[in-house]
Amino acid sequence: MSAIIKFLDPKNDVAFRKIFGSEKNKDILIHFLNDMIDFTGGFPIEKVTILKTIMDPDIAAKKTSIVDILCEDEKGTKYIVEMQVAQAKGFEKRAQYYASKAYSSQANVGDQYDSLKEVIFLAIANYVMFPNKQDYKSDHVILDKKTKEWDLKDFSFTFVELPKFTKDIDSLETIQEKWCYFFKHAAETSPEELKKILENDGILEKAYQELDQFYWTKEELSAYEQAEKARKDYIASLQYKYDEGIAKGRAEGKEEGRNEAMIETAKKLLEQKVPLLIIKAATGLSEEQISEIKSYNRGPL
Repeated sequence: MSAIIKFLDPKNDVAFRKIFGSEKNKDILIHFLNDMIDFTGGFPIEKVTILKTIMDPDIAAKKTSIVDILCEDEKGTKYIVEMQVAQAKGFEKRAQYYASKAYSSQANVGDQYDSLKEVIFLAIANYVMFPNKQDYKSDHVILDKKTKEWDLKDFSFTFVELPKFTKDIDSLETIQEKWCYFFKHAAETSPEELKKILENDGILEKAYQELDQFYWTKEELSAYEQAEKARKDYIASLQYKYDEGIAKGRAEGKEEGRNEAMIETAKKLLEQKVPLLIIKAATGLSEEQISEIKSYNRGPL
């Protein structure tokens, strides 16, 4: 009986970089980009150079996403690939910011603007980014509002929302679907299931092999576990803030409900011409509050 291969989670910072951000796995990166990006009027990538990630130090210290890959193809087009594991406010703006940084970094003093190359941003999100969109994959470009013509072609954004991808292993048809299944279910995929997925796809098989912890060093596994802990701690902190907000809302709601009940009681007592001191004692409202209710209802004491 063969041992079950234990695949790690490709959404983990360390695992993602190991698969897509290393020199030895550039073939996986090329395959992945060609599979996930729609090259309208262009050509698939043949070669890439992995570049140093462009990050502001302040943002790098505070970021909750995994901004992992910056690379350039043989035509000079730059690609930013990001794994977003937890929902973060303003992620769409951050995507545009990173793309603009990669674009502007090409311009040196004296350079001609017409030499600037395209920037393509690809994000795998482990949460729903666009609730009103049904498809798990969306591609965004700059269009003329009136004619819908695509004149400004230097920026494009592709977002993959994993929660919207719901196909099981027997329903996978395209290579895009297999990549989505890889990100969503690799950690629970058995060797038997893997055979169904691969179908002689050597690059996809290599990506799964890179997740097999049997081939990881102790140092790599330690880094993986640290990244997992950081991710879980962050998600736990978000959950705590959420629960705290819910509790606060409920408390405020109860207080608001109590105040409304006291106001209704005061109104009824005013209608019955109950003395002011008794209304104060019965409701806990101040004399000023009762006077305001009296003025609003025009009911004499």
